[in-house]
Amino acid sequence: MKTLNVGMIGAGFMGKAHSLSFAAMPMFFWPAPAIPVRKMVADVTEEAAAEAAKRLGFELYTADWREVVEHPDIDVIDIVTPNNSHAEIAIAAAKAGKHIICEKPLARDAAEAKAMLDAVEAAGVKHMVAFNYRRTPAVALAKKYIEEGAIGGILNFRGTYLQDWSADPNSPLSWRFQKAVAGSGALGDIGTHVIDYARYLVGEIDEVMAETKTWIRERPVQTSGVDKLGTVKGSANAEKKPVDVDDEFISLLRFSNGAVGSIEATRNGWGRNNFLTFEIHGTLGSLYFNYENRDELQVFFANDPADRRGFRTIYTGPAHPYGDGLWPIPALGIGYGETKIIETYEFFKAIAEDSEVSPNFRDGYRIAQISDAILESAAKQQWVKVG
Repeated sequence: MKTLNVGMIGAGFMGKAHSLSFAAMPMFFWPAPAIPVRKMVADVTEEAAAEAAKRLGFELYTADWREVVEHPDIDVIDIVTPNNSHAEIAIAAAKAGKHIICEKPLARDAAEAKAMLDAVEAAGVKHMVAFNYRRTPAVALAKKYIEEGAIGGILNFRGTYLQDWSADPNSPLSWRFQKAVAGSGALGDIGTHVIDYARYLVGEIDEVMAETKTWIRERPVQTSGVDKLGTVKGSANAEKKPVDVDDEFISLLRFSNGAVGSIEATRNGWGRNNFLTFEIHGTLGSLYFNYENRDELQVFFANDPADRRGFRTIYTGPAHPYGDGLWPIPALGIGYGETKIIETYEFFKAIAEDSEVSPNFRDGYRIAQISDAILESAAKQQWVKVG
């Protein structure tokens, strides 16, 4: 069976999630399209890279990401670094002829994303942007119902991504709160997942009307280089520096197929952990999904008899998308790791079969265009066309 050597750049939380998926994918999807081999990992120091290699199961390690890209035995480059390094690494990897999977958002803005897209298309390599939440079986089931016409023509999409990990003003000033590194705040970090849902399930977004807010305008300086997503707090008396990205945004949407919608995201919503939802209304029914209950899809079909109408809960399992590769009983439970395993399966399948990947850098570029339009709309306080 074909093997593909993986070089991973970055070894934090997302590095752990990706490493797990490389190890587990053949266990869930057998025969696997190809076997991922964890060949080489790069981190910020030799010591950190050596520790990462032991912890995450990589054969080799380095403190210089260029050594990973230039290694002749590496087939796939996996980019799990802060946003400001995505473009440089991906462009170098494309020129080296490597297939690339890159964490979201693809880049800090549309200009960077376009340079990355141009590079991978010129090189003819496979490329994926890691919007793994669309791989949740219940979300794929919603897509199936929509494509089958089960809820008719789409009228409306409502999407949210609400978290509270940065609602505490003593959450430190990690790279996620710095425009030069992140590009944007809640918009790029979590809002892009909702934008991906909207495009995946409904269609292309043509125009936006948005509002953004920065609620906490300064935060304690982070004393370590590791981003802990708010689980580590700074002292109230610590040195503070400005936050220059959005904490929250809300946007109205106009789709090219005539549907309308809204999306919102915040990292300051006390009581919300990973509240990623969508509700879709069609001419023949409705769908509702909440990632915190990710085995469940709520569905309503208007053609049900009047005495049986109401939302029903479908628990995903072997009969549903990706279900035959996961667990044998509906509602047995999937987690974040399984969505990454499915993502890896789709990416390696595309490489092995020489087929197109989705979502790819073209999707990442379009989402960057939409994100830029949202920021422009908020600044101008008017509708803005995308692209």
